[in-house]
Amino acid sequence: MSRPVKLSEAEIQAKLENLPGWSLQDGKLHRQFQFRSFVEAFGWMSSVALVAESMGHHPEWTNVYNRVRVHLTTHDAGGITELDFTLAQRMNELAS
Repeated sequence: MSRPVKLSEAEIQAKLENLPGWSLQDGKLHRQFQFRSFVEAFGWMSSVALVAESMGHHPEWTNVYNRVRVHLTTHDAGGITELDFTLAQRMNELAS
């Protein structure tokens, strides 16, 4: 498997336009998801965990009751890569 390549600022901004709910915060992709309950939030996190594990790409996230805050970056590349956008898109799909 090839090493992920860090995207340029212009590439990141262009991709963000097609990724509802996400923003750039402290050099990472950021989004807060809100669910109806803790169980729904935790269930979503479990689904995302399976996707992330299959990608070999794991999120930085925190959960408080029905809210999950996510920060994505590719540490090996020193910034945001296609992996981050792919995982963010899957998170959006699983939340809808």
